[in-house]
Formats: sequence, C-alpha cells, structure tokens
Amino acid sequence: MNKRHFHLRLSCTYLNAKNEIDALQLDVLKDGKWESLDLNTRSPGFLLFINGLFSCQHLYLRSNCAERSLILKSVNAELQVETSEIWEITAANASFEAVLQSGQPSENDISYILERMKHCPVSTNLRETIPLNNTVRFSPV
Repeated sequence: MNKRHFHLRLSCTYLNAKNEIDALQLDVLKDGKWESLDLNTRSPGFLLFINGLFSCQHLYLRSNCAERSLILKSVNAELQVETSEIWEITAANASFEAVLQSGQPSENDISYILERMKHCPVSTNLRETIPLNNTVRFSPV
C-alpha cells in the first residue's frame, strides 16, 4: 500500500495585541523543494482541505494566545499529513514555534491553547481515529 505525504509550512508576523496577521507566507514541499502555496480555484481539493486544517489550527493558536495576553511577534509552523493510498488521513502533525512580543505562558496556558486547537471547526470534523498531534513552543523576543 502506497502512502501519500504532504508537508506545509507557514511563516507569519503579527500586527497588534489581537495577534492579527501582518504578513503570511505558506509553502508546500513538492519533489523535495519548497514552493509558495498559491491556492486558487484550480488547486487540488485535498491540498485545500489540509491547508484549511493548518489555517484553522493557526487561527485557534493566535486567538487563544491573545485571550491569554500572549502577544505574538512571529510564528513558524509546519503541518505534516500522511494518507493511505485511498486518501484517508492516517496521521497529522502540526508544530508551531512562536516568538512572543510580550507575555509569559504558563504550563496551564499552553495546555489550554493546545486543547482549544483541537476544537477548531476543521479538527472537529476529522474522524476520531485520526491522530492530530500539535506542539506549541514559545520563546521571548
């Protein structure tokens, strides 16, 4: 059985205490090379779907950070998705490396943010058998 592998990365900077996006770059790994992810009406549907998952995770990260007074300067993130030969997701791993402009996250803050990320609308529509593993690391400026 042939598995399919997808790897996206995101680089983002933020504007204010609400962690609104200033600049965002999305890339996809194609044939061992990173390419800008140019989503449009001709983009493959599955790539749109996994980008939706990535975007939703990012939204819940930045909004819940703002709720906890953790003001983001930048985030670098990656999403790796593996599927079966028939396109069923068998694993999804998202990692977020956040640089803080202000705030100091407690273990409770990090646990809360990770838990909230599991409740983004795309995540809640994944089958319960699909492991979605998230990691979030914070560093000061």
